[in-house]
Amino acid sequence: MYKIRQVLKTLFTPVTIMLIPHNSKKTINIKLPSIGVITSLILWLVGSIYVVSIAVDTVRYYDMESKLKSYTAQFDELTSAISTIKKAEMELRRILSLGSKEKILENVDSSVNMSDAGSLDINLLKDQIKNTVERVEAIQDFLRQQKDIYMATPKGLPLIGRITSHFGERKNPIHGEDEFHSGVDISANPKTPIKATADGVVSFSGWSGGSGRLVVIEHGFGYSTFYAHNKLNAVKVGQKVKRGDIIAYVGSTGNATGPHLHYEVWHNGRSINPMKFIKEAKNVFKEKR
Repeated sequence: MYKIRQVLKTLFTPVTIMLIPHNSKKTINIKLPSIGVITSLILWLVGSIYVVSIAVDTVRYYDMESKLKSYTAQFDELTSAISTIKKAEMELRRILSLGSKEKILENVDSSVNMSDAGSLDINLLKDQIKNTVERVEAIQDFLRQQKDIYMATPKGLPLIGRITSHFGERKNPIHGEDEFHSGVDISANPKTPIKATADGVVSFSGWSGGSGRLVVIEHGFGYSTFYAHNKLNAVKVGQKVKRGDIIAYVGSTGNATGPHLHYEVWHNGRSINPMKFIKEAKNVFKEKR
């Protein structure tokens, strides 16, 4: 009992706190019991710890929010990449299901751009997606290039008719002398439509001496085609044409013994046998829809 009284006496023993203002010589004395000072110190310590803990939680919150935004952005990127891959895969499946090389190249679209079980390695997955996208784009670029070559290569006959003179050595039907015939002659009724055998740009459309009314089309990749003895040309220089477009009508202008088309194919500056491209065509000419 004595010890308890001693402790209580000590706790309630007054303690004087002296405050000395800088602008006054008079001091301020504050008397507080020892327990009040101790209680104040404890409350200050608890308050400080509480404030620090709030600050730490706030920093963690903003750090978590920043990471969440980063993960959300990464997820959006992955979703977009996966969507691009799926679209590319569907497009490739579609064109490859067409069967023949001709149909595949004609239908290549020049416009158009995975799951893991267990833990997900974001960086590894992004690298895999990037590599896959690059491979798909390389395949699409190759198909587009092959389509351009295919569409620039003459194919089939420019009109429905009968071939009366082939490529190579022959006797000239007008003067009877031996000569090299650099194309094929296709007999047809006057005004029969003549169609371009490949995509290209008209480089000549007009009168050309013994060839009469002539149309020349540049197709790219070294290919050019010539259409001579026309009654009427239906295209102008600089005009873009597609395979199957009407470019002229059959006539007998220039040095001609009757209505027919003289058709030539040139590649890299020399004439080649058009029959090579005519025989390769499965359909002589398909009417444009």
